[in-house]
Amino acid sequence: MTTPVETSHSRVHAIFARWTTFSYQYALWVLLAALLIAIVSGIYVSRNLGMNTDTAEMLSEDLPFRVNLKRYNESFPQDIDTLLIVLNAPTPEQVRVATENLAARLKQDSSNFYDVYSPRVDDFTARNGLLYQSIPELERITDSLAAAQPLITRISRDPSLAAFTDVLTSAVDELNKGRSIELRPVLKGVNATLEARLNGSPRALSWQTMFSGEAQKNTYQELIIIKPRLDFSQLFPAEQSIAALHAAAESVGITEDGPVRLRITGEVALAEEELNSSLRGMEYAGIITFVLVGVVLFFAMRNGGLILNVLVCLLMGLILTATFATAVVGHLNLISIAFAVLYIGLGADFAIHFLLRYREVLENNHSPAEAIHISGGDAGAALTACTVTNAIGFYAFMPTDYSGVAELGIISGTGMIISLLVTLVIGPALLRYLPKKTAAKPATKSSVGKVLEFSLKWHKATYAVTLVATVGALAILPQVRFDYNLLNMQDPKGGAVQTFRELLAEPDLSPWHIAVLANNPQETETLAKRLADLPEVNKVVTVLDFVPEQQEEKFSLIQEMALTIGPIAATPPPQTRITSDAILAEQYKALRELVVALERFVANHPEHPSAATVSALRSTLAHLFTQLDKVSNDEKSKLLYTIEDDLLAMLPLALQSLRTATEATVFDEGDLPVAFKDRWHSDTGGYRLAVYPVEDLNDNDALRRFVRSVQQVAPHAIGVPVISLEAGEAVVQAFVQAFSLALIGVVVILLVLLRSIKYTLLVLLPLLLSSLFTAAFTILLDVPFNFANIIALPLLLGLGIDSSLHMVYRSINNELVSEVLIHTSTARAIFYSALTALVDFASLIFSSHLGTASMGILLTVGLAFTLICTLIILPALLRAPAAGVKANA
Repeated sequence: MTTPVETSHSRVHAIFARWTTFSYQYALWVLLAALLIAIVSGIYVSRNLGMNTDTAEMLSEDLPFRVNLKRYNESFPQDIDTLLIVLNAPTPEQVRVATENLAARLKQDSSNFYDVYSPRVDDFTARNGLLYQSIPELERITDSLAAAQPLITRISRDPSLAAFTDVLTSAVDELNKGRSIELRPVLKGVNATLEARLNGSPRALSWQTMFSGEAQKNTYQELIIIKPRLDFSQLFPAEQSIAALHAAAESVGITEDGPVRLRITGEVALAEEELNSSLRGMEYAGIITFVLVGVVLFFAMRNGGLILNVLVCLLMGLILTATFATAVVGHLNLISIAFAVLYIGLGADFAIHFLLRYREVLENNHSPAEAIHISGGDAGAALTACTVTNAIGFYAFMPTDYSGVAELGIISGTGMIISLLVTLVIGPALLRYLPKKTAAKPATKSSVGKVLEFSLKWHKATYAVTLVATVGALAILPQVRFDYNLLNMQDPKGGAVQTFRELLAEPDLSPWHIAVLANNPQETETLAKRLADLPEVNKVVTVLDFVPEQQEEKFSLIQEMALTIGPIAATPPPQTRITSDAILAEQYKALRELVVALERFVANHPEHPSAATVSALRSTLAHLFTQLDKVSNDEKSKLLYTIEDDLLAMLPLALQSLRTATEATVFDEGDLPVAFKDRWHSDTGGYRLAVYPVEDLNDNDALRRFVRSVQQVAPHAIGVPVISLEAGEAVVQAFVQAFSLALIGVVVILLVLLRSIKYTLLVLLPLLLSSLFTAAFTILLDVPFNFANIIALPLLLGLGIDSSLHMVYRSINNELVSEVLIHTSTARAIFYSALTALVDFASLIFSSHLGTASMGILLTVGLAFTLICTLIILPALLRAPAAGVKANA
């Protein structure tokens, strides 16, 4: 008696058998039409398909954090889509001048930059910077300047190496006589400068640090915040602006071999660098994949014609899917561009199943026309079922808030339908001409089937291992996590990433702070106090903090400082020097006298607090004389003049800066510069509060604690930490929602297609097991889910359903027991199609982009488990008594 399931199968089989036979009989017309469609589609795509690289558009505008972000951006538009320029130099004088010059040059280029702002280098800060110091600090600086005033006066009159050395000698002699002079900052600075020159890594002496009595640091840093003009129709929207930035830097003397180092970071630079490293990784992976896929297809098909058939079907499917994307969506985003990768992984599956079934029928001594009829019926029914389930899986992403993946879902879901049509229309037509030779029946079983026989022979062990693995995976499943840190996805060797991480280590410069909006000064003060009391908050900064306290007392000290300096002026050493034996002798004499004075002081005062510093300088000078004795007079003069520049070049800049700083005036909030005030008090009346964390936000738990704590006080808070957390949770929620919808849809479709709860469960079980094992391995491999690798889940869903559905469908359709099923073309097709996808994605592991690499790991592990669950566990579950069952295909 014929069952409803068998009747349904026979009808579907007949429809697809006639369909493929028609394509085979009218192959020439089918192929000509396909070629014409491909040409027209290719032209249409090349002229109309756009690229949207704006990551902000990938999540729904209705999400609360997107609403808060929009409000913040309207109040402070200069803070979005920015480049952060980091300048470093050996002295504060050099980095300040470089920052001033570069900022001025960039402000002239309105075609590439909307806004240019240097937070700590402007006329207001230069003039009023001392008012931000504490009173004890100002008193210390005043005392230090008073002690250095005689030295500064004498050097400013004659800024030469000989004069400077004479002044140091006199000062050391006075110290030797018992006078109380604090020379250690000066001597340490001179010694460090000489050592740097002799060691081949020269740096200038900072007189600004000497004036303040501080030790000179290895490097000084300033920032410039730039809002570039972005072109989102281009793959790299900021490419032109960044090129203009480098050209501007070179025009003001900031070069790779100069003392000032320029680095670029910020959200725009990070996005550009991430895209570049991701694409570069894809290029390398593509070369490796092309070779490996070719090898896999060779072992799968053993026929050049069949391999070419697969490639033509893939290419045609990609073109038609891209055409659909152009017509319906109009553009690709950084996520939906992955449709090509997904299509290769799943599209090859369609062609491989159909062609291997065709070859299997040929091997059973059928003619090509009969083989087309039989294989078209068998493969068509199974592929249609897979297409429906795959399309549902992808379409389930359409109603989610993750619009970037929603676009991927509609493109890839439709791509699966296109793949079915291409495989069953163009595939049979190509078989009319490729291959020409008829395959002979193989004498032995396939190697794949021989390996799979072990799982059936030891089926009890297979059940036991599966049970233990399932229990173990369930036990560690709660540890699955999502990494919200976007930096952890990028190439750690990238310049923008390294610079950004360095800034995170600076509490006052960290870009990872939360912004809170207040409506008036009173609310600003109240919120600042409440937020500052939170244990997760390190500090809160508002515009009110930029009006110093005790200004009158500080102003008196600054006036005293101005009197101490007096009308001192200094000129830099000349650009060209006159070299003569007399000048060289004068420099030698001055240096020798300094060495004698240093030796005399150490001999007379070995326990003096300055003795160690004096001894260090004496040793460095001895090294200098050793160097000078080895070279000619011309080289001696050149070396001494470079030392003169190292020691004295910054003096005029430091004096000018100091004179400007003594021109400070008492001010209030209304006197703050407009460019500065606009970043804290918007035109719409809102006030910005910057909230900085106590903990390192590279830790996801710390990130969550910080954000949630601040949100309890200020629900509308925004900023990178909030965006990272909320976007991550939106993505996770979107995938949970999509997979729930997909699972429900797939179950319904399977029940309709298979009309059996048992077989529906058998199709779903390998998918659920492989998903469970893959999730467990993300914990064991310490590869958490992130914004990049989570995109791999739709592909794993599609391949998981496809593979198990093919096995179950073939088992039902041909009434095969597992011992026979594992030796059919279906098992081989599952193995080789999964292996094709596996080598496609395994190459991604070696990408420098960590997000891409983690996607490669997730896909490789997931596909491996899909193969295991489908070809080892599922056949063991499908085992049935041989009696009364057909044992042939």
